[in-house]
Amino acid sequence: MTENAPIIYVDADACPVKDEVVKVAERLDLVVTFVSNGGLRPSRDPMIRNIVVSKGADAADDWIVENARANDIVITADIPLAARTVALGAHVLGPTGKPFTPETIGMAVAMRDLKQHLRETGESKGYNASFAPQDRSRFLGALDQMARRALRAVQPS
Repeated sequence: MTENAPIIYVDADACPVKDEVVKVAERLDLVVTFVSNGGLRPSRDPMIRNIVVSKGADAADDWIVENARANDIVITADIPLAARTVALGAHVLGPTGKPFTPETIGMAVAMRDLKQHLRETGESKGYNASFAPQDRSRFLGALDQMARRALRAVQPS
């Protein structure tokens, strides 16, 4: 692991791809930090860190924002957290393999707000699509690609 290697931060509450994150991180020798309100399985692996935060609504999000830096990788389905970490210069990936970038985060926030409004007014039931095997596969490929890009950014030329 290089000194400035990116760290992978995972918004771990209800994250369906924890095992995939560990698989990619092990292959590329990256540290993973799972951040949760509780219920994380301890790991003996020194490259896996578990951070348990208070039960506050955005406690895990706030911890990630306070600790992530440019070129780190953040795994989250939470659009407001994605927006906050994209603003830091982090690489951000949803569990379905969809990246959040400076170019796409504005539309993601707008769509989230619209869907929330439709749910609040009763015009939409707000069902989310279920997590499918192809999502897991797409996530693995996208994380591997994103992590390799982040590693190249810190390697001396």
